[in-house]
Amino acid sequence: MRQVIIYIVLFFNMLYIFSQDDENPVLWSQEVNKISDTEYDLIIKGSIYEGWHVYSQFTAEGGSLPSEFTFPKVGEDYERIGKTDESETVTEYSDIFEVEETFFKQKLVFTQKIRLLKPDVRQIEVNLFYQVCKEVCIPVDKDFVFSLDGGAVLLEEKAVDARSQSFGDALKLDLTNRDLLKNGDDNAVGSGNGLWSIFILGFLGGLIALLTPCVFPMVPLTVSFFTKHSQKKSKGIFNALLYGFFIVLIYFLLSLPFHVFDSIDSQILNTIATNVWLNIAFFVIFVFFAFSFFGYYELTLPSSWANKMDAASSSLGGALGIFFMAVTLAIVSFSCTGPILGGLLGSTALAEGDVATNLSAGMTGFGVALALPFALFALFPAWLNSLPKSGGWMTTVKVVLGFLELALALKFLSNADLVGHWGLLKREVFLVVWILLFLIMGLYLFGVFRFPHDGPRQPLSNTRKMLGAATMGFALYLIMGVGKVIDLKLLSGLPPPDFYSIFEQQSDCPLGIDCFKDFGEGVAYAKSVDKPILLDFTGWACANCRKMEENVWSDPEVYPLLKEGYVLISLYVDDSAELPKEEQFDFKFESGRVKTIETIGQKWGTFQTLNFGAASQPYYVLLSPEMEVLNMAIQSTDAETYREWLKKGLQNHGAMAKTLEFMR
Repeated sequence: MRQVIIYIVLFFNMLYIFSQDDENPVLWSQEVNKISDTEYDLIIKGSIYEGWHVYSQFTAEGGSLPSEFTFPKVGEDYERIGKTDESETVTEYSDIFEVEETFFKQKLVFTQKIRLLKPDVRQIEVNLFYQVCKEVCIPVDKDFVFSLDGGAVLLEEKAVDARSQSFGDALKLDLTNRDLLKNGDDNAVGSGNGLWSIFILGFLGGLIALLTPCVFPMVPLTVSFFTKHSQKKSKGIFNALLYGFFIVLIYFLLSLPFHVFDSIDSQILNTIATNVWLNIAFFVIFVFFAFSFFGYYELTLPSSWANKMDAASSSLGGALGIFFMAVTLAIVSFSCTGPILGGLLGSTALAEGDVATNLSAGMTGFGVALALPFALFALFPAWLNSLPKSGGWMTTVKVVLGFLELALALKFLSNADLVGHWGLLKREVFLVVWILLFLIMGLYLFGVFRFPHDGPRQPLSNTRKMLGAATMGFALYLIMGVGKVIDLKLLSGLPPPDFYSIFEQQSDCPLGIDCFKDFGEGVAYAKSVDKPILLDFTGWACANCRKMEENVWSDPEVYPLLKEGYVLISLYVDDSAELPKEEQFDFKFESGRVKTIETIGQKWGTFQTLNFGAASQPYYVLLSPEMEVLNMAIQSTDAETYREWLKKGLQNHGAMAKTLEFMR
């Protein structure tokens, strides 16, 4: 549990970093003390702002991260003589981590003695990782370059060898009519609607959180506090509205660190969302969340956090005090809101578009739903009398959420299975597990069995019976889908694709359409048959890609155009399969950043970003075999728009008549 707390602390730390300017609370300087022709002292000094501190190399394990030095060319150009010495430190007990922590205040000095192994060494590179902390901690990587002869420091620019350069050049396309791509974002149907969908999803999550025992009882208590403890009724209403605004603000701010990730590398969030081991970690976390909802244990943040926030709200007063009241609500309600927010994070990671923007929209929607009742009941206090009383129904809500968390957990395990090509969780297996989950959930709602935190047995309410019947109906829907009696288009993107089946499939391409998974092979075939190319940037774990394939590509007027009119090249940007060693290389971007391309997914993800300036999936481009762009790029859309988009590409290629002949 302490590790969970540590990760949460680091999460808030990153939020703090995003809100700061470029000024660092430590001012660094360095010097070299020559002892002999081969021995030197490398000295690093830091001046720390008032109230801040930097952790020692030797702070206790289990607390904050210690300072750590890296010497890149040790053993090659020089050797270290002894450990890195450090100046006077302070040791204090940490309530959060429950260990004695050692750190520097106001100033620090690190000294490392070295002996040269080569006489021509003129400079030494040293990296320092450290945390500088106040109420929160900022992790920093700092590079130092020491000039041993007093000359200018020469910074070495990262370069790639000729072999990597040739591989990198092969990724760059010489596209004609490229300007047509720029209209793609403006014309991609559903891009704006997608954000609203995520906002609504977050809003619904917030409404569900309101019904939990951690939040629901807080509504009348908080509203009564504002209306009864204000000298004027208008002042009480204003304070309640301000309280609601701060709730929205807090949950929005929690999404900001993800924008930091996105600014570092356009592919990084996609890589995180489709990483095999991270998906397994999400699976484990969601199972952990589920059993907390089932009542086997309680998830709470340290009570000292809530106490400090509560004390701050009482002592400060005014708008700042109300802000800390909102922070207190976020902390004390974590045991119920945390798993729901985790589900929201998982859902936005699976959604189309920019993950960071999606998460901001979802978190804002969640905050609005939580804040809305505080504002409404402050404006209309008589409505408080109509609120249902707290009771066993809130426990039922938590248990239902637990089953939904398990269902979502299975989606993350499925992502890992698809990306890793393990073949363990085929479509039919996935659906059978879901069927069992919803059957068990239905039995619970009908009172067949109970969980540890259920209250005394009472007659089932009509609402619970209706929800139980709906759950059983959904399980029946899944059973009919497994038996191929009906399709499961309503669930497109959640189960594995149809071609990922325990039964033998004629093709591992969507809908049995012949496709290529290598760009070069696909282009060569397109030239041989003189057909235009549908370039499909997709992913094994891309839910929206499955929705497009199962709902749009399967349309009777779209499918023939795809099958007969185009050569389909599907490039999976999350494919974790390693490239052959002889095909792995370093790619250097125009910014100077060098990225090692080791997997198929890294290759095609870089290919997409480099040539089309996009990093999201699905992403569709129409090309001629001679690399002429035939229409704007498009993403998720409806069948009619997609059909007209395909026809326009065929017309621009001059292949419409031939395709219509095939379709007759």
